[in-house]
Order: sequence, then C-alpha cells, then structure tokens
Amino acid sequence: MPNPFTDILNKATSFASGFLKSSRSEAGSVVGIDIGSSSIKVVQLKSKGGQAVLETYGELSLGPIAGLQTGELTNLPNDKLSQALAEALKSSEVTTKSAAISIPSSSSLIFTVEIPALINEKDLPTIVSTEARKYIPVPVSEVSLDSWIIPRREEYTDEGELAKAQNKTEVLVAAIHNDTISRYKDILKNAQIETDVFEIEIFSNIRSCFGQEISPVLLIDFGASKTKLSIVENGIVRVFHIINRGSVDISNGISKSMNLPFVKAEELKRSIGLTGTGTDKNISDIARLSVDFIFSETNSIILNYEKKYNKALSKIFLAGGGVLIKGMAEAAVANFRSEVIIADPFGKTETPAFLAEILKGIGPEFSVATGLALRKLK
Repeated sequence: MPNPFTDILNKATSFASGFLKSSRSEAGSVVGIDIGSSSIKVVQLKSKGGQAVLETYGELSLGPIAGLQTGELTNLPNDKLSQALAEALKSSEVTTKSAAISIPSSSSLIFTVEIPALINEKDLPTIVSTEARKYIPVPVSEVSLDSWIIPRREEYTDEGELAKAQNKTEVLVAAIHNDTISRYKDILKNAQIETDVFEIEIFSNIRSCFGQEISPVLLIDFGASKTKLSIVENGIVRVFHIINRGSVDISNGISKSMNLPFVKAEELKRSIGLTGTGTDKNISDIARLSVDFIFSETNSIILNYEKKYNKALSKIFLAGGGVLIKGMAEAAVANFRSEVIIADPFGKTETPAFLAEILKGIGPEFSVATGLALRKLK
C-alpha cells in the first residue's frame, strides 16, 4: 500500500512545515480538522500576543487507506477514519488534543426564514423550529438548529426618504442531523481528540478567507467531490448552493476519455490543467468541460441573486484544492465580471516571512482547517 501521507509542495513544503514544528509548544495550542471525501487536513495554531501563530499543518490522502489511488473519493467507516485522523495528526506532529472539526455542507442545511419583526427574542427558538419544518425533510427533533437574525439595513425611497419599516425579519438557520454530530464525536473519541466545536465548513471558510467585507461577495469552494457557493453580505450568508461536481470529476473525465489510470489523469490535471496547447490541448479541453459546467451554474446563482436583491457582487473568493489546478484562477478571472481573489487563510496567521509565498500557494486547500482553528482560539 502506498504511503497515504502526501507532501503538499514536495520538498519545499516539507521544509516549511518542519521549520514551523521546531519552535512550537503545546500550551494554548488548538487544531482545526477538516475531514473531506479525499483527504484530511489539519492546521495547528496558538495565540501569542493576540495574534494567531501557525505551528504546523498537514494533509493525509484517504485513497490509499480505502485501497484506492491518492486523490480518489472515499467513504470510509468510522473506525478507519479514526485511524486516518490519528495518522494525520501524528504525521503532521500535532501536539494538542484541543480541536475544532468541520461538518460537511452536504450533511447540513443552511436556509433563511421570515418571521414577524416584533416578536420577543426569547420566542425566537420556538418560532424558528416551527418554520424550519418547511425546509427539513426529517423531524426537527432529529436535528440540531442554530439561528441568527439578519440585520435589516435601512432602505430609502427614490425621493431619499427613509422607507417604512418592514413587518418581517429574516433569520439565517443552520441545521445538522444529530446522527452526523454523533458520528464525528465517535471519530474524534477513537482518535483521542477532544472538542466542543462542530462547525459547518462554510462558516469556517468565511472566517479564514474574508476580511471586513460589507458589500456582497461570493465564495467558491472547489472541493474534490462538490463545489460549494456562498454569497455573503455584511457577514451573513444570503445564498448557499452546492454543485455536485468537483476536481475529481476532472481527473475522472481525463481518465475515461484518454483511457488512462486515475493516478496518471490526476497528474495531468495538476501539471497541465486548463493551460494545455498542442498535443496537451486535449487534456485541457476535457478539463474545461467540468469547469465550464461549474462556472455556468455559478453564473446562474449570481444572476438570480442580483435580480432578487438588486445588488451586484463586489468580489469573488476562490478556495479549496481545485483552485490549485493550473489555469483555474485565470479561467475564473476571464469568466466572472467581478474582482477574483485567491483565498489566503495563512495570511491571517503569523508565519516566518520567507515562507509567505509557499504558504500562500497552498493556502486555498487549508481554508476550512485554518478557519476552524481560528474559531477555537477565540
């Protein structure tokens, strides 16, 4: 069986993470754990002088543990995931047991409901629970709910007068199935990790990717199996949408179309990506089929949002491992009308200056894990 622990940027990244490990201490440290469909990513931070300091990070491919190739999608049972998590923490030389873990967006629901504007705040949980029944396909007793009132911004008439107050309040609701939380608790317990923080991955992404964004922005998270879209305004998720296509679909497309092993297709996806010319153009043409589908779906979501709220997006952030495919960032710039920014989650941490470019290059893959660690530090 091949070694499942994979270097992110080969020797350069091995050196970077080794340097970080050499000077860290366990006291006050926390680790963010992002268990995906193809890999586990971990980021350990500590607080020093009010600043989040990066201590170590690492990624473990789940494919070989499932008897598959590195990068392939997996569906491992709890005991195997616990073993994989323990190996990821050990290989990354994580020293703390204090963790925060992500809940996949596919295992949760995020939606908005409208409630009467003048309700007593203490009645909010009951009203939200009642309204949530319209959106949740299982009994409400089987899920854990959290909610946030969306601040209403003052609106003015064409004559510049303050418009009359609306009689409805929007509430953002997040729901996670209790069985999902129990599963992750079991995985962590068997890996001897402690946590009281379970967070839907989109919120971890927002924390690590955004600055003080007030105008509407879009976060595109290019995952292995899915692409997650989140339109966020003034810190509140206005739209959340999942596209059931991710970076592994590109590898599978190359593999099937050119009759190549998955591992070779994965290599071509990373080395050629969307930039191929001459004999390599076929590779890029195949890769673009999935990318064009994702961009088309994304453009529809953007258009619907702009029509509904009469507002244009100010920026688009790109996160997730799929962003690192060669030519992906340039394709996004060509496709979207807004400013495109590659997520730089490690930019929110203190790191050695000479490692800045390396960490910036791999940052999009670690946006969720970094956001979780930042949450745990607070």
